[in-house]
Amino acid sequence: MHNAEVINTLLQVLSNAQYKIDICGNSKFPSKILSFYSVNNLILDSSKRTNTRQRYIFEITRENIDYCKKLIKKIELRHLDENEANFAVNERECLGFITMQKETLQATYSNMKEVVEQQQSVFETLWNKAIPARDKIMEIEEGLKSEFLEVISDHKKATEIYINLAKSVEREALILFANSKAIVRAKRLGILDYLITASKRGAVIKIITPITEENLQFTEQFCEKAPNIRILNGGASHSGLFIVDGTKFLRFELKEPKAEEFSDAIGFVLYSNSKVGAYSTRSFFELLWNEHIQYEKLKEADNMKNEFINVAAHELRTPIQPILGLTQILQSKIKDTKQSELLDAIVRNARRLGRLTNDILDVTKIESQSLNLKKEQFNLNDVISNTIEDIVANIDFIKNIQQKNMIKLLYQPYDIFVEADKARITQVISNLLNNAIKFTEAKEKDGRAGTISISVKNIDAEALVSVTDTGIGIDPEIMPRLFSKFTSKSYQGTGLGLFISKSIIEAHGGRIWAENNKIIKDGRGQVEKGATFTFSLPLNEKQHEIKQEPQTIDLKERINRR
Repeated sequence: MHNAEVINTLLQVLSNAQYKIDICGNSKFPSKILSFYSVNNLILDSSKRTNTRQRYIFEITRENIDYCKKLIKKIELRHLDENEANFAVNERECLGFITMQKETLQATYSNMKEVVEQQQSVFETLWNKAIPARDKIMEIEEGLKSEFLEVISDHKKATEIYINLAKSVEREALILFANSKAIVRAKRLGILDYLITASKRGAVIKIITPITEENLQFTEQFCEKAPNIRILNGGASHSGLFIVDGTKFLRFELKEPKAEEFSDAIGFVLYSNSKVGAYSTRSFFELLWNEHIQYEKLKEADNMKNEFINVAAHELRTPIQPILGLTQILQSKIKDTKQSELLDAIVRNARRLGRLTNDILDVTKIESQSLNLKKEQFNLNDVISNTIEDIVANIDFIKNIQQKNMIKLLYQPYDIFVEADKARITQVISNLLNNAIKFTEAKEKDGRAGTISISVKNIDAEALVSVTDTGIGIDPEIMPRLFSKFTSKSYQGTGLGLFISKSIIEAHGGRIWAENNKIIKDGRGQVEKGATFTFSLPLNEKQHEIKQEPQTIDLKERINRR
């Protein structure tokens, strides 16, 4: 249908509407169609019928704003950008595909149920996308810009927007660079120069970027040129942010993070002036910024703490050796038993203080990541045998065994060569054996000895060392944090030994773990408990292994022989 037929059919659709009439049109629709006197009057009459709902969607512009302001008083009106759909639909019929040329109108009419329902569905979709007409009218009258959200995959356009945003900074610019290359790419585009200029005009510039050896020198030079620009060291990610004056923002999604040029690095860019989007993006940046500041403060405080502990531990260590040396000289000259026992107490506590000092120094090294390993190839069997001998010779241990009656140590010598720090592995084995002795009680009532067994195995290119005791086992309460600092149920220890042992083993690329033994009953019906600690060391090459006959060491008997 053409011209007058189009207007007459539109009047018919309006007149036949019982409950609703929906009209959608482009920016020309109000002046071309609704300005007809008959159409306008019918709209006015329909609006007086309270049971008929009228909803209109137009692209509101400066050219049709006056008509839309009048129309909004009569019906529900919404705005949709770049809308080119022109149609009218009621419950049973629709007038669609309306085209408006200079002096010509064309359209199609249908009352088929399927066609009508389809047009109704299209209108609902557009209605949900559209914004209230009053908001658009206010934007036009107050000279405000419409909100937009663009996804840009055109690298040339993205680069142009990036540069123009940097040029437009007036009050504030917040930048989150995705990786260490990103700040260098920004320099090549001139972004940093524009930010320096903005900072000289008084704008606040904040930058979060990963600082690595790759960009350290460049970052330092940039800071010297722009002392008013604040830069924090951050982590790497696959996306970056650029927020300007709290009103516009860019989000960069990287495709090639290591690329030298911006155009090669980005996959796409999200560009928007959405108030909600800009606010939430700025809030996210500020949250990240404050988090990094707090982290730097904590890091500084931690460094000061470690430095103090390091100095204090060294100062404590200095007098220990003279105390031990002079006390041992006195021991060789004094024959009185009571005086000798007093000197034993001095030696015992001096050695304990020495161990505590060494543990504190080790923890400081671990936390500052300065625990250095001096690797060499050695026989693990020699280390275990020598550690057992050292424990037997220790005065603290002698007192302990004499009080507890008897502990037996089972060990099957097993030659296996590893490449590791011999002194540190000795420290780990000593820690595990001392813990086992501390928590293993001899069965005085029935004359049975407490038992500690050591085993060494080569499984899947790993050396596995296990220390199993028949002691009280591990308290389930501390099991989850067993290898953390200061975890102990013993009044005798500081809870640092297992933490240090774990750090040493992991520094070698191994693992350490613990578990309570399965509770079983022996032939006499007595319950056997205890725990097993195991650590692994990687074996790079096939090692020479020699099994020897098992040995049982009666520690009390060894002490008596001494």
